[in-house]
Amino acid sequence: MKTYEEKSEILKALAHPARMEIVVRLKQDGCNVSEIQKNLGLPQSTISQHLKVLKNAGVISSVREGIKVCYKVKYKELQDIVDILENLD
Repeated sequence: MKTYEEKSEILKALAHPARMEIVVRLKQDGCNVSEIQKNLGLPQSTISQHLKVLKNAGVISSVREGIKVCYKVKYKELQDIVDILENLD
């Protein structure tokens, strides 16, 4: 079970608008970081920095598939949190 400190780090990582959108895009576009980059309109280096923050906080995980790295949301509950926030009026 994660400590409150670890849980707060997850919320801090999700608190950035670009990182929240990355999590949404991972659900929509799967693990295709190129598509996420294209849709966000941010430089590759910026996307990589955000992915590192999300990974270090335990929000996403990665798996190398040949020459590319595939990212996914680690816990369904985190995706649910982002979905709820996305649907707020």
